[in-house]
Amino acid sequence: MPQLDRYMLTQLMMLFGFFGLILVMVYWINRAVRLFDQLISDGQSFTIFLEFTALTLPAMVRIALPLAAFAASVYVTNRMTSDSELVTAQATGASPFRLARPVLVFGLIVALAMTALMHFLVPLSTSRLNERSAEIAQNVGASILTEGQFIEPAEGITLYIRTITPAGELRDIFLSDLRDPDQSTTYTASRAYLVRSEGEAQLVMVDGMAQTLRAQDESLFVTSFSDFAYNVGDLMQRDDSAGRSSRELMTWDLLAPTPALEEETGRSAAQLIAEGHDRFAQSLLGLVGALLGFAALMVGGYSRFGVWRQIVLAIFLIILIKGLETTGLNLARGNPQLWFASYLSIGTGFVIVAGLLTLAAKPFARAVPA
Repeated sequence: MPQLDRYMLTQLMMLFGFFGLILVMVYWINRAVRLFDQLISDGQSFTIFLEFTALTLPAMVRIALPLAAFAASVYVTNRMTSDSELVTAQATGASPFRLARPVLVFGLIVALAMTALMHFLVPLSTSRLNERSAEIAQNVGASILTEGQFIEPAEGITLYIRTITPAGELRDIFLSDLRDPDQSTTYTASRAYLVRSEGEAQLVMVDGMAQTLRAQDESLFVTSFSDFAYNVGDLMQRDDSAGRSSRELMTWDLLAPTPALEEETGRSAAQLIAEGHDRFAQSLLGLVGALLGFAALMVGGYSRFGVWRQIVLAIFLIILIKGLETTGLNLARGNPQLWFASYLSIGTGFVIVAGLLTLAAKPFARAVPA
């Protein structure tokens, strides 16, 4: 590879890594704050928080990479234009198409990374994330064993535990059950234990009292007990009928959906096929973004006033591409025969890049007052 190509490619990769890291950190902090509040407040450990954060990273990275590729391309092209490096290369006879070669190689590298993310890492991490979420939802102990707080593990249920000993004994229990509209029952006990019996979670309360208020005549019945088992397993039931989401499926399953798969995901064949093709389109978005940023800044040539107009043009064009992406995807979701509409943004992007580079190759396109 010629020295100029290696130089541009090195600069693009360095800036791509920088912008990618910044964008991923922004997305990660936003997601981590919500995860931390949700998991830690539910009594989960910090290890679970780190695991969930790691499982959400592929989805965040696939959003950040195309934007980072576009930003890196714009930044490097702008700097090399300002330093007259690209102008010098063009003066020696290099056309804009020739100068775009390292950007093309850079875009292909980003496209390969996006392909691995879209077709493998994101579906696998999403599937694992959903599995772990379901496991934690089934873990009644993690859901209700929160000391010193009134919690509502289910609608109509209020639970308070004053303290939990290292041995797992629950001290000073208050449990209110308002699910029955005809009567409400309040349980209090000096201590309790969470045990499993025949696959069901039971809250065994010791030395307590049950107060039942009947709504019809407002009669209050008080019963003392030495031990009483309250079934808490039904408070956190997992919906086993819920199938996989379309994001968990591999691409080849999306492209050839069966009636059973449609029923499992709750999505039509057109929607599944469109999502499968959208993964291919997303994989090419980094390539289009890199070429678009370069081509837009090549129009107009050198000016001592900078290339801020071309930068604005590049930003406008990337917004246009994202808008066409949504439009094409909506068309494909409505009709399985229109699956090719998923590539509307990619095709339009390549046409715009070719047009801009052709325009940049014209002598009059570079005749901008210095």
